[in-house]
Amino acid sequence: MAYNRYQYGTSPRKLQPEYEPQVKRYPKKSTAKKAKVETKKRVKTRQKEKRKVKPEAKMMLYVAIGFMILLAISYRNSVINEKFTKIKELKSNLSTLQKENEQLEANIESSLNLKTIEQSARDTLGMQKLDNSQSVYINLPKQDYIEPAVEEINKEEEVSIWEKIIHFITGK
Repeated sequence: MAYNRYQYGTSPRKLQPEYEPQVKRYPKKSTAKKAKVETKKRVKTRQKEKRKVKPEAKMMLYVAIGFMILLAISYRNSVINEKFTKIKELKSNLSTLQKENEQLEANIESSLNLKTIEQSARDTLGMQKLDNSQSVYINLPKQDYIEPAVEEINKEEEVSIWEKIIHFITGK
């Protein structure tokens, strides 16, 4: 490399240095306000750009929402299925209980028959039918056992206070 910045030849050119120091340039006072406004605009545009969602992210969001909807529908259907199986089980229990109830009612009706009652009274309690030898006859006199009332019922009439006082004084 050459030590100076120019190249010798028919068309001399300025050589570019390998490293250029960056110099910070401060805006002048008159342009400082414009620079602040421009930087605020740049910040807002950057925020807007950040807010913009990439198409791939939108697609992923739609897929996730669709998955959530399908998951909710599947859960709802499983709950409905559980309720239906529970109802079916309860109906089968009800039918078995109704059959058992009908059988018990038939047993009760058959046990309430007069012949079965007599037989159970003979077998379990040792009872017997009444014979003529076991009956006892009693002779009752044919008089009336109703007695008439002896006391007379006095019906008092309403008497005023003055009449009560006069009866008290006269002694009647």
